[in-house]
Amino acid sequence: MTNRVVLVLLASVGSAWCQNPAFSGNSVVNAASFQTPVAPGSLATIFGSNLASTTAQADTIPLSTSLGGVTVQFVQGSNTYTAPLLFASPGDPANSIPSQVNVQIPWEVVPGGAPVSAIVSVNGNASAPQQINVGPLGPGIFASSGRAIAVNNADNTLAWPAGAVPGLTSHGARAGDVVVIYASGLGALDNSIPDGTNPQLVDGQLRNTATTPTVMVGNVPAPLVYSVLSPQFVGVNQLAIKIPSNAPIGDQVPLQIQEGGVTSPASTTISVIQ
Repeated sequence: MTNRVVLVLLASVGSAWCQNPAFSGNSVVNAASFQTPVAPGSLATIFGSNLASTTAQADTIPLSTSLGGVTVQFVQGSNTYTAPLLFASPGDPANSIPSQVNVQIPWEVVPGGAPVSAIVSVNGNASAPQQINVGPLGPGIFASSGRAIAVNNADNTLAWPAGAVPGLTSHGARAGDVVVIYASGLGALDNSIPDGTNPQLVDGQLRNTATTPTVMVGNVPAPLVYSVLSPQFVGVNQLAIKIPSNAPIGDQVPLQIQEGGVTSPASTTISVIQ
C-alpha cells in the first residue's frame, strides 16, 4: 500500500464567513481515538463552531502554523505555543457536521505542569481560551469506518476483511504475522524532534517512544516488535506487532493500545484469519 493511501486515510479520520469561533475544552481530543487526554507531540482534533472560514489541508512539511486563515495557540503559564496545522473545515451546521481543526499538540507543552488552554483564531478573530486535558500519554489508533489503519507487513495490504473496499487489496492477518499500526498519543521520544516535522525530513534517524505500549488483539497481549514515531508523518506513531497465536478469529477483532492507564477504544478492529 502506498504512503499516499495511508496519508489519505489518516487525513479522513479527521466557505462561509467565520465569526466567533467557539469550542469547549473537552472537544479537544486525540485525532485517532476522539478521547482525552491529548499528549504532547500527538495529533488532536478540535471540534466546535466557526473554527474555519474555508476548508484547507496542509500540503507541505514542516507543517505551517497558519492554514486558511486559522491559527491555534496553546497557552501554559507564561508560555504560548503556536501549533502546526493539518486541516481546517467550517463544517456543515445545516447537517449537524461540526467545524473542526486538526493540529499537532506542541512538544513543548508540559503534562502535569500549569493548566493548558487552547485558543483558535480565524482571520484574526479569536475564541475564548478553553482549558484542555493534557497528559503524558493518550494512545489512539487511526481507523476508517472502525477498521484500524493496520498494514500486513509482508505485502503492504490492509489487515481488513478481503474485499472490504472495492479496488483496494486487503486480507486478514494470521497468527505470527507482523502488522504495522498507525496511532497517535504515545508520548515522549528518546530523541526530540521539532514541532511540525518528521524524522525523515530532520535527519533520517528513528525516534523510539520513551514508554513501551501494550497492544491487545482481542484482549490478548501481542508481542511488540517496535514502537516509534513514524518516519514519514507528523505526529503519527508507528507500531509493529506479531499477531498472538491465541488471538480470536474474526473480521472485527478489537485492536487496542494500553499505555499510562489509558486504553484506546475497543471499537477499532482488525481482521484475523486462520
